[in-house]
Amino acid sequence: MADKKPPNPFEIQKEVSEYLKEKYGDQIVIPPQPDAAGEDSGEKAEKKEEQLFVNFDLKPEELESYLRKYVVNQDNTIEVLATKICTHFNRMKLEMSPGGVGELVGNIKNNVLLIGPTGVGKTYLIKLIAQKIGVPFVKGDATKFSETGYVGGDVDDLVRDLVRDADGNIKLAECGIIYLDEIDKIASSGTQHGPDVSRTGVQRTLLKLMEESEVDLKTPHDLASQMEAAMEAQRTGKVKRKKVNTKNILFVVSGAFTGLDDIIRRRLNKQPMGFKSSDSDVSDIKHNQEIVKLVRSEDLIKYGFESEFVGRLPVNVVLNDLSVDDLYQIIRNDNSTIVQGKKRDFLAYGIEIDFEDNALRTIAEKAYDEKTGARGLVSIFEKVLIKFEKKLPSTEIKKFIVTEEMAENPIGELNKLIAQSSIKSVQKKLLGRTGIVLTFTTKAIKMINERAEKEGKDFETICDEILQDYEYGLQLLKKSEFKVDSKVVENPKERLEEIIKGAYDKKK
Repeated sequence: MADKKPPNPFEIQKEVSEYLKEKYGDQIVIPPQPDAAGEDSGEKAEKKEEQLFVNFDLKPEELESYLRKYVVNQDNTIEVLATKICTHFNRMKLEMSPGGVGELVGNIKNNVLLIGPTGVGKTYLIKLIAQKIGVPFVKGDATKFSETGYVGGDVDDLVRDLVRDADGNIKLAECGIIYLDEIDKIASSGTQHGPDVSRTGVQRTLLKLMEESEVDLKTPHDLASQMEAAMEAQRTGKVKRKKVNTKNILFVVSGAFTGLDDIIRRRLNKQPMGFKSSDSDVSDIKHNQEIVKLVRSEDLIKYGFESEFVGRLPVNVVLNDLSVDDLYQIIRNDNSTIVQGKKRDFLAYGIEIDFEDNALRTIAEKAYDEKTGARGLVSIFEKVLIKFEKKLPSTEIKKFIVTEEMAENPIGELNKLIAQSSIKSVQKKLLGRTGIVLTFTTKAIKMINERAEKEGKDFETICDEILQDYEYGLQLLKKSEFKVDSKVVENPKERLEEIIKGAYDKKK
């Protein structure tokens, strides 16, 4: 029997793909085969990478000015970040450019540690910087990573995610920014067993990335990666391992660091005596903040970090808490993504929305009570406007202004707004058909709203039910205007009969 012709890579891929899909569903995806020219997407990406580098020439004051447009009450943080991050990228450009000065042995990058409570703008600041510079950005949560990668996640995945954010451009990814939140959660308490062992392991693994290491783009335990490597070996006779160098990747880590102020106080011999109330006033909070700004490396080591890990974070910044006025300034800013986002939500239905200053101040006060910083603003905006967002697209309302009353009593003010719109619609219809000008008393409007809410109907439907016999009756009486009062709403037919009877009695 003649020898069978060996299958080509495409046939192998197809058969393996069908087998894996049958066994595992859509969890496994086999990468596409090379095109007719024998050049796969990875090779194309490599060629593209060789030509791309971040053309960075931004100066610290330029970046500082840009950040101040979006972030309030973080002047020192903005100044430090703008300066050190600009220096990082400008120096990288100097050392990597043709004819540059070359690299220093043992150089320590300007990796950043941000300390501050939730909602003060830590993530937002770094996102703004990455966007302005034009480099890929990845955010991770330190609590999700483990030393081995088998429990939780693999810290090397942060680097691989950076390549994905760079659309496969490894050279561009090597100039990116990795932001790791809740870094305080991997601090060890000093024990040698339990979760602290894993936390210390994560610190050491991150330490390697923050210095300089090579990360395989493909994970060895990834079945799809293995199949891709096998097909590449069959096609080319060799397997090229793609690696990402972390030498120039900037690492920014952050956390709330609860209890750090106590460590600093002990160092300064300023630990308060006796018991302290859990309900600290504003002055205590500010004092704590000033204490944390005195943080040193030794305090972070006592908090539970390896000395080498702290040493790889030379730039330390403490962010300010946000006051009511700060929150107000955030949403009053023309560049506020919260307000602009909410305006777009309504514009998607063809509705224009604006805000009175007093409404924004009320929202800021309510958000401050949430104790979650700027995140509380989003929550309060949703609580205030969710019913409006649901109801108004079904009405004729195309524009409205959020008032202080709406912020304080959303449902009541929404009913009034819908009632006003419905009244205009009812008035317009009756005027067009009969020429009669219709008005409503305040009490009648309230009663119609209550009935509509009770019966699950809208204001206009209730009006149509109440006034269904009035159009003919009012025309019969040759009325040019008519006021709907509480008696009309309570018993429309009886009231109409009274009006007609009264009109005929006057003629007698």
